[in-house]
Amino acid sequence: MKAVVSFSNRLALGLTLLFFAGCATSPEKTEQNFNRARSGPTQQAAPSQARTATPYLRPLTSIGAYRASSITGDYAGYPALQRFIDVMVQKHGFERDYLNGLFSQAKRKQWTLDYLAKSDQSLGGKPGKGSWSRYRAKFLDARHINAGVDFWQRHQATLQRASQQYGVPDEYILGIMAVETTFGSFVGNHRIIDALTTLAFDYQRRGDYFRGELENFLVMSRGEGLDPAKPVGSFAGAMGLGQFMPSSFLEWAVDFNGDGKRDLWNPEDSIGSVANYFAKHGWKPGQPVVSPIRGNPSVATLEPGLDKQYPLSTLQQAGLMPTTDCQCNEPLRLLWLRHADQDQYLLGYPNFYVITRYNQSTHYAMAVHELAQAIKSAYRQQVASNP
Repeated sequence: MKAVVSFSNRLALGLTLLFFAGCATSPEKTEQNFNRARSGPTQQAAPSQARTATPYLRPLTSIGAYRASSITGDYAGYPALQRFIDVMVQKHGFERDYLNGLFSQAKRKQWTLDYLAKSDQSLGGKPGKGSWSRYRAKFLDARHINAGVDFWQRHQATLQRASQQYGVPDEYILGIMAVETTFGSFVGNHRIIDALTTLAFDYQRRGDYFRGELENFLVMSRGEGLDPAKPVGSFAGAMGLGQFMPSSFLEWAVDFNGDGKRDLWNPEDSIGSVANYFAKHGWKPGQPVVSPIRGNPSVATLEPGLDKQYPLSTLQQAGLMPTTDCQCNEPLRLLWLRHADQDQYLLGYPNFYVITRYNQSTHYAMAVHELAQAIKSAYRQQVASNP
């Protein structure tokens, strides 16, 4: 998920393709999931490969009546898939006939491949004028804010428990789910098995990553007692209200409602899992996220971006000072936001960087931050008006 470039044309294309099939189509998800698929979807640990699946301690029982002596359908005759099945049999103890039957059901998503081929051509571009204004407008609206207030009211006790347990403010948990799926309104309608199989064996640039995610998805499904042909999500294989990839599910999803399973389509488990993700990635309770700057960054020699870190002393030497004193010693990041009428610079604290571990985009993290603040303000007003 690299820095956002100009996406107006790609957004129109994404709408035409109905990014989420059927009624689960969200305009703002086009740009977001494009970022995720081209550079490795949500919450990847390393840019080149997904994490190795962690074995479950539950009985290794695969769900679903899938049996075949060989693969038929869209993925018949794929040597790479046969090698993948060899690994799943040897490493995780899956039955070969079961996987042959399952992958005989998988559908090749040609439109996904066409979309990514066209989108990949824009990799490496810088943000265009007004790019932040356009991105921000998709999320900072009454629909997202009101949905956040309603969700907070319905799940107040769970949010409070997650915040106390993990040290992550309620509003930032909500900010993630607002940007990702508008609290479950747009979780996607693509079968995960189709999405991951397509990207694992037909998307050459990121095939290694998606084969790792497909491995994790099969291990996850067996461990949670799911039929792997049933779960649906984004075109890139992200799942649930928080849009976790399978590797992230295995490592950070939690059973927060205590029913014995991890279900990211369940609001309580999603709340706990997002909070746990933030905590495990270094969220610092009570610390700021961003700060305005005193000085003129446009004439400074410091380069903005998530991959650049500057000690406070370096910023001071460049004539830049944060307006918020967090009493922290960690390096800061210089953020560049391009409005329609002006450029804006901010300083990103370590908590800002934690948000970008969810999606490596300054725009994404700023949308989460601003939505979190807007939802919190609206929620407080609602509580004050209805004591």
